[in-house]
Amino acid sequence: MRFMTFAALVCLALGAPASAQTGDAELMAPIQKFIDSFNKGDTAAAAATHATGPDLTITDEVPPYGWRGAKAFQTWSADLDSDAKKNGITDPMVTLSPPTRIERNGDRAYVVVPAVYTFKLRGTAMREAAQMTFVLKRGAGAGSWLIDGWTWTGPKPQPAAAPAKK
Repeated sequence: MRFMTFAALVCLALGAPASAQTGDAELMAPIQKFIDSFNKGDTAAAAATHATGPDLTITDEVPPYGWRGAKAFQTWSADLDSDAKKNGITDPMVTLSPPTRIERNGDRAYVVVPAVYTFKLRGTAMREAAQMTFVLKRGAGAGSWLIDGWTWTGPKPQPAAAPAKK
């Protein structure tokens, strides 16, 4: 009997991480799709990863710094484009690292992801290490999640280090 109990506990212990990883992948899917779409310049696909309700909230380092409501994503995107043109920013690219924290409670989730934003500022390569914090909510489709809010938090960008010489 002890062996059976031990075997059952081992099976549960081994199964839990796989289940957690599946859940993590499920939560990271809309986040990664958002970033991939952003990097391709596909605003429509990036917007599709976001909820469209009145509670959608975006906080970013671009004026006016905060957007809220059903059209928050579209307004943020337009403000980001305007700021880029005004300041000579080109070649934007965001790279994500694995999440450092994931919390889930029913149909809501909280995800913290390290990120690096690279771009050119009037031709000079720039780099900004930061952190993105996302709030997700379960969408209408089975297993689907939508971004219901996010923040970009980090220090000011710095000139990117030159590649090492050989």
